[in-house]
This record gives sequence, structure tokens and C-alpha cells, in this order.
Amino acid sequence: MSALARCLGLALVAWSVIAQPLRAEIKITEVTSPGGITAWLYEEHSIPVIAIEASFQGGAALDPEGKEGAASLMAALLEEGAGDLDATQFAEARESLAARLGFSAGRDSVTVSARMLSETRDEVVELLRTALVEPRFDTEPIERVRAQMISALAEDETDPRTLAGRELYAQAFPDHVYARPTDGTSKSVAGLTADDLRAVHRNVLDRDRLQVAVVGDITEAELGPVLDQLFGDLAAPGVPLPEVAVPSLAGAQTVIDLPIPQSVVIFGHRGIDRDDPDFIPAFVLDHILGGGGFGSRLTEEVREKRGLTYGIYTYLAPDDYGALFLGQFSTANERAAEAIAIVRDEWARMADGGVTEEELEDAKRYLTGAYPLRFSGNARIASQLLGIQLAELGLDYVRERNDLVEAVTVEDIARVAQRLL
Repeated sequence: MSALARCLGLALVAWSVIAQPLRAEIKITEVTSPGGITAWLYEEHSIPVIAIEASFQGGAALDPEGKEGAASLMAALLEEGAGDLDATQFAEARESLAARLGFSAGRDSVTVSARMLSETRDEVVELLRTALVEPRFDTEPIERVRAQMISALAEDETDPRTLAGRELYAQAFPDHVYARPTDGTSKSVAGLTADDLRAVHRNVLDRDRLQVAVVGDITEAELGPVLDQLFGDLAAPGVPLPEVAVPSLAGAQTVIDLPIPQSVVIFGHRGIDRDDPDFIPAFVLDHILGGGGFGSRLTEEVREKRGLTYGIYTYLAPDDYGALFLGQFSTANERAAEAIAIVRDEWARMADGGVTEEELEDAKRYLTGAYPLRFSGNARIASQLLGIQLAELGLDYVRERNDLVEAVTVEDIARVAQRLL
């Protein structure tokens, strides 16, 4: 077991014995570096581990048309050689420092993760800086990672969940970047060049669209120079972000024929933006309708009473440039129509009648009790703080969030249900 793994294990044990209510009462400090880079910091010095989460707004949504998958391929190559280190040397340096680095591209952002020991902080920060600022995009790693992506994309072409999800987004966002596959297609990825990757790297890793969260054994005074070292050399090209789109789903039902014994059903319609004043009531509504697992109405009606599926769920998807309210289940082909009809009935019942006081109190109890569990380690705290920043919810959200849930009334749910469903 590596030194970092041992320390991460100790950190988890240490956090597990802290009283749950205290986990959400963490003190967050906003730090601005000498170079003007801002981050949220939670200091935790009991374990010599530091977690960094960073996000660049834009992500795959900035892929040029015909070059879909560029951001995903670029992100996958950031630790495949940088500066003077080729892919093998970079991996050896990372392992010798017992560091964990991660890079990924989503629809709206490119995310960077780092875990390190306090004693190797300077070396890991420099290695991460090199990956962010000086990626090599050598031929061998490009072709190797490209082949892996194309293989995965070929599997997607026969995966019912992937196909259904793509079709729903294509119908919801016609003529918008969201209609394009986030990871591209086999054809688009096959055509990407090193110059394409350099261009998307320059455009997406925009210093002015950066959010950072840091948790662990580091002080406010120490963090400022680290931020400048990591991100200060990145450019700010200011490539325009996509326009916000209003989903245009109109109640259609589309069937994609595949020779499989079960149907995968993905359903949804226009959702609600994260900064909408009704988002928290909508969040509670979703928990009761389908987001709450075995306690939800849809699970009760579709799975428990009729045995039509092993699992059904719904969720709010407030993406940056268009919000959806989505759900999914699988069932035997011959019973798909019956299950869909039940979902429609439950949708209408919630829209017309809202929820009961008992349902609301059960949902509040679960949602407020589960929230502190999201703060059960440095990495998870950093991820939570980054998410709060991205949603522009403010430094006090961690403390206020459960109060916002508790304030929801059945009247709020009824109003939002009529509006949203």
C-alpha cells in the first residue's frame, strides 16, 4: 500500500468518527492568489493529505463541429507526457510521488483532480502544472488513447442506454451543441489531429473560466502561491460559450429497434435551472416522485406493485446551457407499453395533486440526514465545494442547504409540480 493510500485510509477513519452534523458545518475561506486566481479552501490539518478539484467551464460543448470528442481525447492525454517527460516518465514521476491525478471532459466542463501528501506537495504541484500547461500530445499516446476511445465508441453504437440518451438530447436540443455526442463518434475521433488537440486545450483550459476547491493540510498563505504556480501560466482566450437553449421536446415517443429482450426507456422534458428559486422544491419533488430510490412513487408503482422493472429513477439535469428533467428504467419488451403508461399516470398524479405531508416529511428527513455524508473525506469535500461554486450558490450554502430543504411546504411542491410537470 502506498503512503498516499495509507493516509487516505486514515483520513476516512478520522472523518468517520466526527459527528455527522459537524461535517456540514465546515468553515470555507475564499482565497485569492497574488496573481488574482480565486479558490475555496477548507483547512484540515489532522491528516497530511491535500485534495484539489478544479473545473474549466466549457468542456465538450466547445468542441468544433465535426471534431466532437476533441475535449475528451485532450483531457485523457494530459498525463500522457508533458514538458520534458514522455508518457512513461510522467507515470513514473507520479507514482514515485504517491500522487493521484485525474482529468476528464464532460458536456459543460473539463475537470482536474489531484490528491497528494503534504510532504510532496511542491513536487506534485509542479508535475500537475506541467500537465496543464505543457502537454506534449506525442504521436504514440494519441494513437493509443484514440484507439481506446474508438473501441468504447463502437460499443456505444449498440448500447441501448447510450443510443436512447443521444436520441433524447438530439430531439431536445436540435441545432445546438447538446445534440452532439459528448465523446464524439468513431469517425470524428479518428479524424482528430495533434493540432486539433492543442487548439481545444488552449480554448477550454481558460484561466478566466476556472473554479478551484482545495481541502486538507494547507494554509491560506500557502495556497495563494500554489494557485499561481498551477494555473498562472494558462491563457484566457475567451472563446465564446454556447448559447442557452430551451428544450423543445413535444411529447413524442421514439422507438429504436435493437435485437435485445429488454427495452431501455429514457424519458424526460424541460427541467429547471440550478439558480431558479424553485430548484429546491423541485429537488424535493423529484426525490418523492422518482429520485428517492425504494421510497419513491415510481419505484412503488412500477417495481413493487407490478414487478415491471428492477429499478426506475428520475433526476434533475440542470446543465449549463439547457435544463432537463429525466428518468430511466428497463423492462421486458412485451411490458414496456404498460410501464410507460404507469409513468405517465404518476407524472399526471404528481402534477395535479402534489404530495402529502407524510411524503414531504419523509423526504426532508432523508435529504437533510444524508447531506452531511457528502462531507466524509477531503476528496469528497473538495468535490462538494467545487459543485457549489459551479452552481454559484455562495460560501454559506453548506450551512444553509438543509434549512432550505426544511422550508419547503406541500404548497411549494404543488406549485412547482404544476409548473414543471
